Amino acid sequence: MRNTRALAVAGAAVAALGLSAPAAVAWDTPSNIVVLPSVIARGGQLTITVDGCRNGGTATSNAFAPTRLSPARDAGKGNEGDRGGAGNNEAGGGTAGDATARGTATINSNARPGSYDITVTCNGRTLTKPQAFTVIGGVRGGIGGSSTTGATPTDMAIGGGLVAAAVVGGGVFWMRRRAERRI
Repeated sequence: MRNTRALAVAGAAVAALGLSAPAAVAWDTPSNIVVLPSVIARGGQLTITVDGCRNGGTATSNAFAPTRLSPARDAGKGNEGDRGGAGNNEAGGGTAGDATARGTATINSNARPGSYDITVTCNGRTLTKPQAFTVIGGVRGGIGGSSTTGATPTDMAIGGGLVAAAVVGGGVFWMRRRAERRI
């Protein structure tokens, strides 16, 4: 009885996994847009990689100018790693590495912080990845994020006033505690 339940649960799990798995795609259909890094400051550079884009294409977004994606024929050996799998399209056997396109986009300096979509046009087809990356607000580098060189007279007056108030308040507290001990 327990074996039957275990087989039924395993069968249901396999069926659910099979139904939820994406359909196989032809190499000429762009898929799997990968953007690195996923969080970037204005002026930074994104690397965009698209599988199934054999002849290259174009990537667009509101955060950067249209970017050319070039075929990356030496992208590697797919899942074979360094074990010597076919990765160079010899004898007509194409691999995932042969159908990959890459490009580098520079984020506009006036891009607003937030999430952005990327749309890729490749082999006459269009694919959009929603919220592919996030732009964060940048800092003013080079001068420590500041445009002045030290404290202004106003800053010094405010700081001096706060120190004086602390000294007076501490003195009053000490005098009251001293008076309480005499009683």
